[in-house]
Amino acid sequence: MQPLTIAIGNQPLNLLPSQANRHGLIAGATGTGKTVTMQRFAEAFSRIGVPVFLADIKGDVSGISAAGSATPKVAERLELLKIANHPFEGCPVTFWDIYGEKGMPLRTTISDMGPLLLSRLMNLSDTQSGVLTSVFKIADDHGLLLLDLKDLKAMLQFAADNSKQFTTQYGNIATASVGAIQRGLVGLEQEGADQFFGEPALELSDLMKVDEKGRGLVNILAADKLFQSPRIYATSLLWLLSELFEQLPEAGDLEKPKLVFVFDEAHLLFEDMPKALEDKIEQVVRLIRSKGVGVYFVTQNPLDIPESILGQLGNRVQHALRAYTQKDTKAVKAAAQSFRTNPGVDPEKIITELGTGEALVSLLDTKSVPMPVERAFVLPPHSQIGPIPDERRSMLIELSPLRSRYSQTIDRDSAYERLKQRAEMAAQAESEAETTRRKPSTTTRGRTPESPTDALMKGAARAIGSTLGREVVRGILGGLFGGRKR
Repeated sequence: MQPLTIAIGNQPLNLLPSQANRHGLIAGATGTGKTVTMQRFAEAFSRIGVPVFLADIKGDVSGISAAGSATPKVAERLELLKIANHPFEGCPVTFWDIYGEKGMPLRTTISDMGPLLLSRLMNLSDTQSGVLTSVFKIADDHGLLLLDLKDLKAMLQFAADNSKQFTTQYGNIATASVGAIQRGLVGLEQEGADQFFGEPALELSDLMKVDEKGRGLVNILAADKLFQSPRIYATSLLWLLSELFEQLPEAGDLEKPKLVFVFDEAHLLFEDMPKALEDKIEQVVRLIRSKGVGVYFVTQNPLDIPESILGQLGNRVQHALRAYTQKDTKAVKAAAQSFRTNPGVDPEKIITELGTGEALVSLLDTKSVPMPVERAFVLPPHSQIGPIPDERRSMLIELSPLRSRYSQTIDRDSAYERLKQRAEMAAQAESEAETTRRKPSTTTRGRTPESPTDALMKGAARAIGSTLGREVVRGILGGLFGGRKR
């Protein structure tokens, strides 16, 4: 397959599609050209039929949906690089938005997110995380689906009210821990996360489409508002990566990736991250390339990414870094030492001298070995640099074939409804028992009123025998992130 020219130095620097799932890094200080480089990568993948998922934090990337133009800066760069043939065109795009304002609503269920990622989302302690895991297990064992926040709230209340019955099998469910989790859920609601949990949940196949011309769909997550809640932003992307890892089959060596996944502002993923979760992310990044997924991290400083993950990022574009402090100097040195040496290039000196759109570039060769680092200019995109008008975005959303599938929320029978039904049955049984007690001369016949637990067990048994109940199974990530398949 034709290589993808990303930059030009002394020679064209080409990304080989067969090496694109060996992951990558785009790094550099603010204003050095990372976003445009990310756009160049995304449209290059789209042009060869590879779908892309990326977050648009500043609203700038929406321009990839429209044809670019020979603006003075673009024309200057094309002339500098002696490029005569540079057709301008946009890419097929689908917009997504957790809040449903600037794109298709992007949702998942509480069960699919799993207790480990939810614990990080709410910044729970180890003890509180253990209680949340137990509550998930109780829900699974009783055939209760956890789809949205009200399901989890109802399940927490039920577990707390019946904690003595569950202690032997599931461990201590401390009231204080349940209270901390409930407070965390209130905080998530205030940040708008309640819109993220529910159905219809995202189908991964909808991210992996091509248009009638064979171009890969570029999926853009509107993240300008989401970015104001960094923990939700980071955890939602980690969830999506985990879903890809769980659901996609092994693919072996491919001539091009099935999907490229881009983490912008990647430092947010690893801030205050427990070591256990970091290890599992490292494992996912290492293994997911065999499923045909390339993961690209975009960040200001390479030191933002744990060394165990940084070492797996074979394709690298390093824009300028500033060295004003001792910490900055350390970052410059670390970035320079990460490249394969080139006798004619001094990375440590050059990194601080690079202009906007200029970078140190090292891409993988046919044997998956990094090529010697070169100083180069990243090619301008064929698509528009900068955002499209709001009315153009609204039109693309309106015309999306996915609109009918995701626009309306579904609220099917799940934990909240079943536990509510149980409570109503218990209240009715208690009322009937009270009536019986007030009639001492009347012999009580028929069945004994059910206890709340008996009612739940019977309801659970019916659920387990139903289609809904059969869905309560744990997938691969039960051992990784704690989620399960729907």
